[in-house]
This record gives sequence, C-alpha cells and structure tokens, in this order.
Amino acid sequence: MTSALTDGLAWLAVGLFAAATALDWYDDGHGRGRARYLGSAAWVVFGVFWLALFPHFAFEQKSFVEGALSLAALPACLYTAYLLAQGRETLFLLSRAVAFMGLIYMPFTMIPSAKTWLIETVAWQGGFVMEQLGYEFQIIQHGRGLDGTYRFDNPTHGVFTVNVLLACTGIGSMAIFGGLIAAVRAPLRRKLKGIAIAIPIIWALNLVRVVFITLAFSQQWLQIFVEPTVALVGYENPNMVSYFISDRVLAQSLSVVALVGIAWAVAREVPELLTVGEDVLYIVTGDEYDLHDAVGTDRPLATDGDGR
Repeated sequence: MTSALTDGLAWLAVGLFAAATALDWYDDGHGRGRARYLGSAAWVVFGVFWLALFPHFAFEQKSFVEGALSLAALPACLYTAYLLAQGRETLFLLSRAVAFMGLIYMPFTMIPSAKTWLIETVAWQGGFVMEQLGYEFQIIQHGRGLDGTYRFDNPTHGVFTVNVLLACTGIGSMAIFGGLIAAVRAPLRRKLKGIAIAIPIIWALNLVRVVFITLAFSQQWLQIFVEPTVALVGYENPNMVSYFISDRVLAQSLSVVALVGIAWAVAREVPELLTVGEDVLYIVTGDEYDLHDAVGTDRPLATDGDGR
C-alpha cells in the first residue's frame, strides 16, 4: 500500500513540476503567474510524498537520518510552495531541477531491465574490489533472478548475506546533480563539465560505501555498544549492530558531507547552481546569502529571478 501511494505521489509531483516548467518555458514569461501556482501545488504534493515515506525510513529501514529528513521535508516543501506563490521566482530553478531529477530517477524504478543492469553492475564492481582485498564470498540471486546478493560464510559468526538494492547504486545522488545541472540555463560545455565532475565521484564513493558496509557487516567490525543499540533500534539479532552503525550512522552521515563537497566542486564550473543553494539556505534560515561571493564566482547576468 505504501509503495503504491508513494509511487503515485512521486509521479504526480514530477508531472506537476514538469507541467509548471513547460508553462514557464514555452509561454515566453506570460504564463509565469500560472506556472507559479502550478509549481506551488507541485511542492505541496512533494511534501506529502516525503511525509508518506517517513514510516518506511524511520520504522522499516530504521534510518534516523533519512527519517528525520523525510519528516522535515514536509514543512520545508510547504514553505517553498508559499514562497513561490508569493513571487520568489528564483525557485523556478529548483522546481525545474526536481522535475528533471524525477525524470532521471523514476525510469530505474519502472523499467526492470534498467534496474537489473544498474544493480548487477554495482554488485559486480563491489565484488571485484572485495576480491582484490582478499575476501571470499559468493554473489547469489535475490528477487527475480537478480545477481545482487553477497553471501559470506563467516567462520566465527555464521552466514551473512547483503543485498544490493536500487538505493545502494547511487542513482539517487546522481539524479540530484543531473537534475540540477539540466535545470540551469548555462552553456552546454559547462554543464558537461559539471556532469563529468559529479557522476564519476558519486559512482566511486558509492562503490566504497557498498564495500565498506558489506565488509563491516559480514566481518562484524563494529560490534560496539551492542546492548544499547539493539534496545534503541529494536533488532532481534545483535549481529545487525555492525550493519546499523556502518550504514545508518557512518555511511549516511558521511554521504551528506560528500554531497556538500561535490556540490561545491560542481558549482565552481556551473555557478548558476549557487542560486539553488541560496534558496535552500533562505528556506532553512530565513536569511539571504550570497554564495557566489563565498565561493568566489561571478553571479550570472541572467537568472530566473532577475531576467531571462
């Protein structure tokens, strides 16, 4: 039920964002008032989508980071909808970016062959790295004949299996940067340079993440604070503590830091993206910031808020 609900909300939000983008882009500015209200409606639906995901992240995945972010997304999206409706037109850039993000990410959830290829590619590459490090394991099938599960026979603790899922491929982070770069009005050469910076770094760091979590869990590297962690999270199997700390605590926290660093590097080549950062900071803090001055780049002459 939750999957059907969230899938429907996701497609509805992406459709509304895309429609607002089309109305804004192809009506030569005359439809911007209508696009503003349509975009505001999209942000409301987007906020409800993240709220619907909260139980999945917080209770099923037991991820405090993702759970907190999904819960905070509702008021942030509602405030964004209000600001856009009130005339903060720089938010058209962020709205376009969300539309492109959805168009990049959603096909991998809907097209089985694309999803299978991505998961199996990451699983194979992660397996290659662990083989070079001297670990013995098998890659077995899970789901519908998908070769994406590592099986380790730990001589001390027994058998451990780790599934590589779509969320483990880095496609979410790649969709974020792909959507942002696609949304800005900038020369194609600089956009391609931004993609060339972001995508390889995300892919490599995600591979490190997959290998680290798999080895930390299968080798039981992080069996610390076992009793309080089990009591806090509700795991019945104490061996899950290494997985929880490696993935839910370390990997997810460091992912946020990595995304900020990648965003800074990409913004050096595509400074138009800094407008998004300024809007996000305004939504969070209520204060205006000049990130172009902070990063040391010139503000583009034409942006969504001050010209076309």
